[in-house]
Amino acid sequence: MNALRTLLIAGALTSGASLAATYTVKAGDTLYSVAEKYGMEPVQVMQLNGLPSPTLQVGQKLEVGGAEEASPAPTAARPAGPSGQTKAPAPAPQGSVAQRPSAQAPVSGGGNAFIRTAATRFLGIRYALGGTSGRGLDCSGFTMRVFGQLGIRLPRTAAAQWKMGASVSRRDLRAGDLVFFNTTGQLASHVGIYIGNGLMANANSFKGRTVIEPLFGNAYWARRYVGARRVLS
Repeated sequence: MNALRTLLIAGALTSGASLAATYTVKAGDTLYSVAEKYGMEPVQVMQLNGLPSPTLQVGQKLEVGGAEEASPAPTAARPAGPSGQTKAPAPAPQGSVAQRPSAQAPVSGGGNAFIRTAATRFLGIRYALGGTSGRGLDCSGFTMRVFGQLGIRLPRTAAAQWKMGASVSRRDLRAGDLVFFNTTGQLASHVGIYIGNGLMANANSFKGRTVIEPLFGNAYWARRYVGARRVLS
């Protein structure tokens, strides 16, 4: 009987250890990349660890619920050169943006609370045309910074972001969708992030800062709305 009890206790301890698996944040990690590594949603990692924001610190310990690290997809063999040596992939042009999401494969993300948290980190920053830092942001700079927290690299301009992800109808909008407007006579000259409940976050040049405001409840934006794209699924 004592031997059986010992085995049961040992089994419980082993099970508990697996359920309490942790991951140590490394340089270059994002909330999205850690979640993807363990087959989780970013919002699950935030909730499991009680994170107030998506920002991670190197050395931070994260609970990952005992999930096993997902196996990387097999890579295709590189073509061999004339001498039989494997060719290295050509480097991307300096300054180019890796378009991670596409119309065929949007990137997985969280819900209203998660995208609100990500957007809130950059609210109240002054508007600056061409700005991409905490000293000043324009509309596409704002969306770049918010989605960068999720490990998603968006192109630099609103027009280029308009080509990302999948088209979404107005009635199917959900938190995390990019919303676009014609403010200069050109398609997709302004971009914001829909955060649910009829609201969007954007860098507003008229108000001079990044704000949350009504989307279709604001006559100015409602008249100039041209569509939405989804890079979070």
